[in-house]
Amino acid sequence: MNLIPINIDSIVVGQPLPCALRDENGVLLAGKGYLVNNRLELQVMLGRRENVYIDFDQSDNFRRAYVNRLNNLVLEDRAIGQIADMQMSAYGAKRAAQAEFSGDPDWLDLQTQAHGILRDTNGDTFLPRLERLQTALERYTLRNPDGTLFALINLAAGEIRHYSATHAMLVCVVCSVAARDVLKWPDDQIKSMCSAALTMNIGMTDLHDRLNIQIEPPTPEQVKRIETHAPRSVDMLQQMGVTDDLWLEAVLNHRAQVPGPLAKRTPGKRLARLIQRVDMFAARLSPRASRPPDSPAAAMQSCYFDENRQIDEAGAALIKAVGIYSPGTYVRLNTQEIAVVVKRGLNTTMPKVAVLINRHGMVTGEPMLRETSQTEYRIVASVPHRDIKINHNLDRLLALTKPSASDRPW
Repeated sequence: MNLIPINIDSIVVGQPLPCALRDENGVLLAGKGYLVNNRLELQVMLGRRENVYIDFDQSDNFRRAYVNRLNNLVLEDRAIGQIADMQMSAYGAKRAAQAEFSGDPDWLDLQTQAHGILRDTNGDTFLPRLERLQTALERYTLRNPDGTLFALINLAAGEIRHYSATHAMLVCVVCSVAARDVLKWPDDQIKSMCSAALTMNIGMTDLHDRLNIQIEPPTPEQVKRIETHAPRSVDMLQQMGVTDDLWLEAVLNHRAQVPGPLAKRTPGKRLARLIQRVDMFAARLSPRASRPPDSPAAAMQSCYFDENRQIDEAGAALIKAVGIYSPGTYVRLNTQEIAVVVKRGLNTTMPKVAVLINRHGMVTGEPMLRETSQTEYRIVASVPHRDIKINHNLDRLLALTKPSASDRPW
């Protein structure tokens, strides 16, 4: 039994325990499913013990309950400091250490971090936490860009509640890949752009999430907040200590729909144009309560042409960077097999895929890799995420995204 300590405050009262609670010697205090009715009952059960433990093998169950607890605090409009301080003690530290050692990030944990950061208006904590998140995203993107794209696109395609956080991370990562690998922008500009991508909607984070689960069209008041959120975001960032002019200019202009070449723009507006194109792509790729997501090809096409129906330089860089069929999206092959894209290819339309459903409609025991550059395995159509009804092992698929000697050079 591999015991790890947890923060007592993260135990949700009034709901069945997601896993057993034990003392430091492994002695059972409360079994999985036990209902803790109130905090007093919890204190009586724990006695004078300073720590309570769970089995690491059951920690994912506890983690899901912990994330739900965070969500409830947000919905209850609790102080952001209280939400930020509610940590999982050594559990979170151990997971973070394991992720750093193995190179495999905990994407749900990063999503939870982003969710909290975008609601943190305390400058003393906001900037350091944002820096840590941005550094982690950069590290994972440089180490395994296909896996990072796969995880975030897969998460965005099925995410409704944490839309703003997931959307911000996806836009940040796609922008960084396009800027670094295609446009060849300098590192300092890429850093400013990624900061802007993560914070562009901070002036309407709560509304962003609410609109995603709202079936009715935006009200006039909501439309006004949407239209004015860019300058409001800049004001908030300045109040929290942001002095980077490129970052602030990119946030201020990230909704501007101004066609034309990138070279004729100021540096900040150049960053903003790429963010605007990627923002549009990511929004179309994500589901909402009021509409299904667009197909990857349709989302890409909307970014490829500008407001005058001409090829957009930033949109073209986006497509070249991540491909028409991005990692994490589903496709139908010429063989009638259904596959998920695991790696970008030398050609934007010919990625490497893993077959999940064979030509007879049966789930494969193990994902089978296919090179769609081969005529037999050419992609014939996108498949909506919602049409995939199987439960696949995400970790197993992410393992297929890791770089190999045969991958394209960047």
